[in-house]
Amino acid sequence: MSSSAPDWLKKKVNLNNFRIKQVKNLLYDLHLNTVCQSADCPNIFECFGKKIATFMLMGDTCTRNCGFCGIKSGKPQIIDESEPSRIASAVKKMRLRYTVITSVTRDDLPDGGSSHFAKTISEIRKLNPFSKIECLVPDFKGDTDDLKIVLMSNPDVLSHNIETIKRNFSAAREYSNYKTSLAVLKFSKLFRPDIYTKSGFMLGLGESREEVEELLTDLKGAGCDIVTIGQYLRPSPLNIPVKKYYKPEEFESIRERAMSFGFKAVESGIFIRSSYGAGFVLNKILKESINPVIS
Repeated sequence: MSSSAPDWLKKKVNLNNFRIKQVKNLLYDLHLNTVCQSADCPNIFECFGKKIATFMLMGDTCTRNCGFCGIKSGKPQIIDESEPSRIASAVKKMRLRYTVITSVTRDDLPDGGSSHFAKTISEIRKLNPFSKIECLVPDFKGDTDDLKIVLMSNPDVLSHNIETIKRNFSAAREYSNYKTSLAVLKFSKLFRPDIYTKSGFMLGLGESREEVEELLTDLKGAGCDIVTIGQYLRPSPLNIPVKKYYKPEEFESIRERAMSFGFKAVESGIFIRSSYGAGFVLNKILKESINPVIS
């Protein structure tokens, strides 16, 4: 993070929370990766303290090298076929009522790792039939057959982060494509309208409000149900620099504007991340669908 970061970026954490050590030990014992640790998430201690984690499938090494991301890139590991059952065990031991699974991008695999996602969902369901499941997936290079494999495994939420505005893709997401990311969301909603779709993006990479509006328009057009908006925080000096730190009131203003587009839910704030409070957001949507607000 830049040394010029403003005071409102300071986050209080209770490092003495015994649950943090419990979660770390459990992940270590089961040889599991989390995006919380690999991406240096600023919410890690808060989430671990609540016995919540986002599991990251298929190793800790990504085949892509996005300019904003703190996850290491390089030659990935061999797929561990026992990983899905270990994740299911962790979900049971942590008593998770809402489980988020994601992965590094595996362009080296014939199906992009979609079958591994499906196997993980199946294993979680066996041991944890009451846990809702959110899958945060890569773009599978636009292959809808791979995406179908995940969708047919019946997650409750299909999430794919677009990450930033269209103009920034060449710098922030060099090996990805803006239209492909939108197509992942659109196809998911058309193929499985019963599954909630979700996407997230960062602010602080030089975007204008007009470009943010364009992105929101495109996400709505792709049938996206849930949007998360957070502040980009530079993981290391090797990553692209922060161009602006947004104030809390700016995030609230953008949230209000985004809600006017008709999304089912919008989470916007400095420390908001795609998986942060994900279960709370879905529960809120489900309660409102049962007891709609009459205006």
